[in-house]
Amino acid sequence: MHNEAIEYQANGVNLKGHIAYDPNQSGKRPAVLVVHDWSGCSEFAQQAAQRIAQLGYIGFAVDMYGEGKIVSSIDEKMELMQPLLDDRPQLLSRMQAALQTITGFEQTDTNKIASMGFCFGGLCSLDLARSGADIIGAVSFHGALTPPPADNAEIKAKILVLHGYDDPMIHPTQVTAFIDEMKQAKTDWQVHNYGNTQHAFTNPQANMPDMGIIYNPLSAQRSWQSMENFFTEIFAE
Repeated sequence: MHNEAIEYQANGVNLKGHIAYDPNQSGKRPAVLVVHDWSGCSEFAQQAAQRIAQLGYIGFAVDMYGEGKIVSSIDEKMELMQPLLDDRPQLLSRMQAALQTITGFEQTDTNKIASMGFCFGGLCSLDLARSGADIIGAVSFHGALTPPPADNAEIKAKILVLHGYDDPMIHPTQVTAFIDEMKQAKTDWQVHNYGNTQHAFTNPQANMPDMGIIYNPLSAQRSWQSMENFFTEIFAE
């Protein structure tokens, strides 16, 4: 599997992502933007991009913070994430820059691009779809579901949300509000709720019970399989 760092820019901010693909595979192929959690474009996100590449797609682990920053403490994570949560147009501009970058990649089938993300990255993935971007699918793993302040454009992507029902950060009422949003948008949506599952359930390093941040290997496996099925469906069309 080929892995390489790739630099691109958004509004003067230098971003450093990682792209993964099978160099022995000929021809153009679908591509998936993989958006990191609040830690930055870490090994977890890069490994997810590599797993996407193993499915026969291009995996692009994007950088939302700039300069490839990766942080570990809660204070550092909030310092980098919160400004983007407070400025959703800026968040979207960085997602659009990643989309433009992968669209220009030689091996990309530009008619078959999707996005996925974890936690903070799930919100980023959904916001790209909400913008009316030319992607055909968007996936959120235990992501925030709050819509941006501006009205959505026409959503072109199919939507898949993978959610831990006991996630203390995203209450069931927020899930219901998101479903109402998708119904109003008249888009093709799915929401999978996993029982006995809290926040960050896909990350083996998630072990903060007091915050409800706990790895759940069964829900991780189930949700990844759901994502694989989703991509198989949309990329076959």
